[in-house]
Amino acid sequence: MTIQQLKYIIAVVENGSITEAAKKLYISQPSLSNAIKDIEKEADITIFIRSRSGIALSKEGAEFVGYARQVIQQMELLEDKYISHLPPKTRFGVSTQHYTFTTNAFVEMVEQFGQERFEFILNETQLHQIIKDVKNQFSDLGILYLCKNNEAVIRRTLEEAKLVFYELFTAKPHVFMRSAHPLAEKQFVTLKELEQYPRLNFIQGNYESSYFAEELFSAVPTEKIIKVSDRGAIVNLMIGMDAYTISSGIFPRYLQGDTIIAVPLAEDEKMHIGYILNEKQELSELGRLYVNALKKYGNPSI
Repeated sequence: MTIQQLKYIIAVVENGSITEAAKKLYISQPSLSNAIKDIEKEADITIFIRSRSGIALSKEGAEFVGYARQVIQQMELLEDKYISHLPPKTRFGVSTQHYTFTTNAFVEMVEQFGQERFEFILNETQLHQIIKDVKNQFSDLGILYLCKNNEAVIRRTLEEAKLVFYELFTAKPHVFMRSAHPLAEKQFVTLKELEQYPRLNFIQGNYESSYFAEELFSAVPTEKIIKVSDRGAIVNLMIGMDAYTISSGIFPRYLQGDTIIAVPLAEDEKMHIGYILNEKQELSELGRLYVNALKKYGNPSI
């Protein structure tokens, strides 16, 4: 088993498929597939479960990848210290749903860190990928929310992945819309009033369901829906048309001035926003800096 083979395994995990990993590694797909089979044979485990829909890490594979990452990181430290003679590079990763405040807190964390060499990752992605990233130790922690509709399913999914949810703060649901929207002047809006307008949701890939949706009340039927993968796209769609999305209401005004507003949603629900860690993991120094920065956004005055 070589360092290069371990890098192959990690590349497959991070790219989600052997085909995409092979492209990034500039090797042929058969060569990469054979390298993976050689590792599985040598380690006497099945790292990837193969199916028609693609590949997924097995339980043993997830554990293997965790150790592989540690080996690669230690090797990089050795190369930096004894070959390149550079100070160690600090790595920290966050996978999150599409929240502005997670980016703002990330900026604060980077500024407080203040060292010259680092590798920081902020991955705004689908809910299932957040769980996968933390489970496989690609990210140090993940940011997501629980509510009455999804809590049982998400907690069961986290338990199966041996992850733990820690609540940061609770937010009441708000409707994001442009300031020129017909409902913009109301003190609060109802789901009934929103029926005639396009709903904006983030794509969840193979896990499209109300339980894995980033938006509250996604199970409520609608005749008009637009699904996107990018936070910038959803903002541009809100600015350009009478579309809306439902989220926490935390959206700093300095980003869009008065163009985008948040109107309280008159429905009985709460968003319990928090972070997830592996069950035996503790927050690192950077993790604590980041979490402390996140907690500030639980203040409704921000």
